[in-house]
Formats: sequence, C-alpha cells, structure tokens
Amino acid sequence: MITTRHIFLSAAVLALMLAPSTAQTPATERGREIPGYFLPVPDDLSPQTRALVAAPIGRWDIHPKNIEEWKELAAGLGVRAVAATRAMREKLGVAIEPTTIAGVKAFMLTPRTIAPENQNRVFLQFHGGAYVTGSGEAGTREGILMAAFGRAKVISVDYRTSSDAPYPAALDDCVAIYRELLKTVPAQRIGVFGSSAGGGLTMALVLRGKQDGFALPGAIALGSPWVDLAKTGDTFFTNNFVDNFQVSYDGYAKDAAILYANGRDFKDPMLSPIYGDFTGFPPAILTSGTRDISLSQTVKAHRKLRQSGVEAALQVFEALSHVQWTLNPDAPETREAFEEIARFFDGHMQR
Repeated sequence: MITTRHIFLSAAVLALMLAPSTAQTPATERGREIPGYFLPVPDDLSPQTRALVAAPIGRWDIHPKNIEEWKELAAGLGVRAVAATRAMREKLGVAIEPTTIAGVKAFMLTPRTIAPENQNRVFLQFHGGAYVTGSGEAGTREGILMAAFGRAKVISVDYRTSSDAPYPAALDDCVAIYRELLKTVPAQRIGVFGSSAGGGLTMALVLRGKQDGFALPGAIALGSPWVDLAKTGDTFFTNNFVDNFQVSYDGYAKDAAILYANGRDFKDPMLSPIYGDFTGFPPAILTSGTRDISLSQTVKAHRKLRQSGVEAALQVFEALSHVQWTLNPDAPETREAFEEIARFFDGHMQR
C-alpha cells in the first residue's frame, strides 16, 4: 500500500538525487568549451583601423630567461617604436625636449599650438610596456597623440623599467615627478594619463597620494589599465588570440608581471590597483576596445570607480585590440579617442 507519506519521502529522495553535489562544482559553473569560429573584420571601421584589426598576430609567446634577455627584448621593440614615434611627431607637429625632473628622466612634448584652456595646465603621461619595455622615446607615443589632439603640453615620464629595477622603482619615479610639479602647478591643473602598465601606474599614483597625503590630480585618463597583475577578468579568456596586439596573457605579459612584482603579492594595491580603495579618486575616463584582452579589467575598474562615488566615463571602440587607438595617428578612431579624453580633462580640471 502506497501512502501520501511514501510519496513525500520519494519526492525528497528524488530531489536529493537530482541536486548538484556539494563536493564538486558542476561543469556548467566551472565554464564551457567554445568551438572555433571565423572572426570577420567589421565593415564600418575606417580604412586605417581596418588595417590594424585585420593584421595577423605577430610573435607573442616570448619567455625571457634572464635580465639580459629582457633587455634584448626591450631593445628590439624599442628600435621599431622609436622610428614610429619620430614619424608621428613629424606628422603631427609635436616638438620633443629631453629633460630631468626630480632626478628622473622625462620628455617635454609641445604641440604647434596650445589651446587657451590648457595654457596653465600640465599633462603627465606614464607609458605602457608591461613595466619592462617602452624606455626612452619609445614610450612617448601616447603623449604625442595627447599633445597634438588635446593641444596641450605633455610630460612623458621615462621611468625605470623592471629589467633595471623592479617595483617600486617605476612608481617612485612617477611619484617623484608628480610631487615636483606640485611645487609650481596646482593639483587641479595637472592631468595624469597612461595606458596598460601606464594606466596601472596612474591609479597607483593616486593610491600613493591618498596614502601619503599629497594632493591628487584634477582628472585621470586610463587606457586599458593593467589593474590586476594576475590573469583575472573574463576577456583574458574570451579575447585570447582575438586580440592581435597583446594576443595572450600567457606570453611575456605573465612573465613581466612576475618580474615587476619581484616576489610581492600580486594583490598589493600598489601593484594591482583594483584591490585598493577608490574612494576620493579624481574624475576618470577609461578607454578600451571590444577585442582588447584587458577589456574586462577596464570595465571592472570603471564599475569600482562608479561604486566608490567617482565620476567615471567609459569609451569602448568597436573591434580594437589592446591600446590600438594609440597606434595610427591617421585613424579617425585615434583622433576621436584623444579628443574625447581632452574634453573630459577640460570639463574637470581647473583652467
């Protein structure tokens, strides 16, 4: 004889049988396999940007074994970058002058014309390059674009890279120049910007300012900022090999993170600013692209800034990979990106 009680017990047993095991995470929660697919180049990009997006993936799986090999890598990349930045300066009419500020090497970048609103302002640029490349003129590319399209004077900081001195050398250099500027320029007239590692340094500068009690810049601009040295963020996986510039975290980026950290915990906010307190940060504009391997890190930084009560804008360009809006001065997307940044700075900095 089957009773109502038996039916309830059977239902309970069935529910236990169907419930996911607590001893092992279900496969659907761990993730899923994505089949291979063809990725076309969007038709609505400018011809200049289409060429960047369509470019084949270059050499990426590089793993230097010692400091000498890191220096060789940086030197090889630097030769090509210097040639590109010199051509860019000539095309855009930006003058360069090497200088030293607070004992740190830098470059003064001056456009043909400085906009009236920027006459009393200074913009400080921290270059990218995974903290290990981009030394010398090679690191001035983004500063040149900001000087030209923002019509502003830019100081590009030639900070020490990891092959010479790991953390905290780069951040110390950036802080030293910024604090020297504060002696003659009000903080609200200083804008700080950088992409990739330069974006990470920009955020770390603000965290250091909050920690040490010096005045924070009027506004900051973060291009695909490296806010977590670890492989965190959805697009490190979804845009793996979709990004044809950075390509994969598992190339030299991972090794460069280890080199820069020099044995410290990646979750130290001065290394990975996403773990810091963003309360009181200056207004920020963040830039990325839909194929950028660091898009998720950019989005996470933007959301945390907003959650912390900070005014923050996010611009994301169709199909662009890591920092590709800084590569071609002829691309309309490049001009658009930097004009947006310049407008944001103008809206939040003191004249």
